[in-house]
Amino acid sequence: MPALTKLNPDLGAVLALAKLDPPALVLLNGCTDTATGLGRLQAAGDLAAAARLGGFALPRREAVWWAAMCTAHTALPDQPDLEVKAREAAEHWVRQQQDATRREAMALARQAGFKAPESWAAVAAFWSGDSMAPPDQPAVPPAPHLAGTAVAGAVALASVRRDPALRPGRLERFLVSLREIAGGGAGRLGHEMTTG
Repeated sequence: MPALTKLNPDLGAVLALAKLDPPALVLLNGCTDTATGLGRLQAAGDLAAAARLGGFALPRREAVWWAAMCTAHTALPDQPDLEVKAREAAEHWVRQQQDATRREAMALARQAGFKAPESWAAVAAFWSGDSMAPPDQPAVPPAPHLAGTAVAGAVALASVRRDPALRPGRLERFLVSLREIAGGGAGRLGHEMTTG
């Protein structure tokens, strides 16, 4: 397994943004680096906390990509077109990090209604930019925790889509993807309906 070089190594800084629940924080007692903390949470079976930590520890571009991969994995066969377009817009922003692409992602998330995990992947792209204000207004930078919050939300929603009983296995696969991305890989996940 490659070194998780893309994770922010400063666990304290990541935790200040991620706001993990007290039981997860107890598991991280005495841990100083993020990769070790991620492994400790996984080993203890707190997969939800590990996924949340990862969403805040990756650089924003990689975190948005990871959210998109997770949402694509559990996408429904009859998914509304706007949700598909929201995920595609998030992926587009990863490839072309321009103001126009992130604003398009937010517009599609808004049209889709902010209900599906794909919308939150798109919101994460928007919150990864310099300003939340309209382009012709003075800049209003997003708070540092917002992009990670949207990524964590997308991943959490994708993990329980259609059947919450599938959550543990999905989170395991999501964390494999996370580690691959953190090591410099693509982290692609096959579609759940075809990979089983």
